[in-house]
Amino acid sequence: MWIVNLALRRPYTFIVLAIFILISGGLAILRTPKDIFPSINIPVIAVVWTYTGMEPTEITGHVTSVYERVLTTTVNNIEHIESESLSGIAVVKIFLQPTANVTAGIAEVTAVSQAILKQLPTGVAPPEILSYNATDVPVLRLGLGGKGFSEQQLNDYALNFVRPQLITVPGAVVPNPYGGKEKYVEVNLNYRAMQARGVTPADVVSAVNAQNLILPSGTAKIGQFEYQVGINASPPAIRDLNTLPIKTVNGATIYLRDIGNVINGSIPQTNVVRFNGNRATMLDIIKSGNTSTLDVVQGIKDLLPQLAQTLPKGLNLQLLTDQSVLVTDSIDGVVREAAIAALLTALMILVFLGDWRSTVIIAISIPLSIFASIAVFSALGQTINTMSLGGLALAVGLLVDDATVTIENVHRHMGEKKPTLEAIRDGAAQIALPALVSTLVICIVFVPIFGLSGIPKFLFTPLAEAVMFAMLASFLLSRSLVPTLCMFLLKITMDLPAANRINRREKTFLAAFTKDSIEGLKCFVKGTATS
Repeated sequence: MWIVNLALRRPYTFIVLAIFILISGGLAILRTPKDIFPSINIPVIAVVWTYTGMEPTEITGHVTSVYERVLTTTVNNIEHIESESLSGIAVVKIFLQPTANVTAGIAEVTAVSQAILKQLPTGVAPPEILSYNATDVPVLRLGLGGKGFSEQQLNDYALNFVRPQLITVPGAVVPNPYGGKEKYVEVNLNYRAMQARGVTPADVVSAVNAQNLILPSGTAKIGQFEYQVGINASPPAIRDLNTLPIKTVNGATIYLRDIGNVINGSIPQTNVVRFNGNRATMLDIIKSGNTSTLDVVQGIKDLLPQLAQTLPKGLNLQLLTDQSVLVTDSIDGVVREAAIAALLTALMILVFLGDWRSTVIIAISIPLSIFASIAVFSALGQTINTMSLGGLALAVGLLVDDATVTIENVHRHMGEKKPTLEAIRDGAAQIALPALVSTLVICIVFVPIFGLSGIPKFLFTPLAEAVMFAMLASFLLSRSLVPTLCMFLLKITMDLPAANRINRREKTFLAAFTKDSIEGLKCFVKGTATS
């Protein structure tokens, strides 16, 4: 076989190739994202419409249904649509085809969402458009709490101080905090006072909207100086809103303080978080895309000491859940089982072959095949997860076959008193075709996995790739690196006996024959006849 001849002529080339596989595989292990499961790329676009106060049946008829009809006529590559109408909220999930361009889909959904606004009820806010896949899950959960802090303060610190710093970690997505009270300016109206003065809630809304304005003021140039002009359009403090005039009745001006009170309040609370028995807030950190779970969690943990120094005294930030522990345990378990399988395989080879040099050659080829497989499927965009590592663990017992059969056949040819190079060449080339057929038969078993669709395809494709790439690498190494190592290691024990393959009787005869003494020759003949 040509590759065997090339390996024997250029042995150092293939030794350098083995070192390259070792380095590239090691770098791939360090740089490849690590997760529990493979990336499940099911493109979904979620659109959230908000119209506070509208009941679910009205949301269904006036928002959800209208929007669904528009989507089917303007957005391409839709597989199906799922909708849910709640009180004041409509959630529309658009599932695209697996081959669809998600970026183009988001652009189309955004365009049609803005165009449909005029057809929806007045007051509907522009929707939130989110893109996610099945692997975008919370990997870390933080709790923020402390005695002496109100729920409004906790929510404010979590939203405006903690969250902006957490999102600087690559691959981390941090939604709005759970728990606490979201800060809002609240107007409490006294309906008896309003009725007595002939003021309606619509009058209050109109007056506040008309007088609480943020407008550009511009500048005024006086002489050689240009001054920034301020407009008294919006009160500088919340309490100043109480002085806004609402209406004039019979020559008397009615102010907001006469019919109500403006306070620093909050919207109705919809969720509660308790931290060590006290009210608190909670932040979920979600891993985005193909980012490694371990990298995201470690980045957050490295940031926490610096973040804690910016918080007020008594405000505690603590880890509640950590999914990286599960990821690490899963990976460690698979690696441990693979290492045990490799050691047991090497032990069996040593027991049955009875030659530690042959065992060393086989033990070198197994990890190199695994490293080559990791480097290849990492280059194809796969991650290191329980499925891909399970495929490598499954392949460990198969990887030993190619190198073992090659070495055993080389031993047989050396036993026929052939020179070392000729024995290696004939032994490796003689089994090349059977080994190739055996490797292809194993690989072809996993080919149907690539014909799957949906979630099973994303789950089992890494396993199939890990096994197939490891088997192909093992076959190539058994035709190149294994003969090279045989040439350097086996000739120590095989080459010398091939040149001096004589038994003890012949050695004794030659030693006696070299003596220039008839007496020595007679003693040898006598000793031979006696034995």
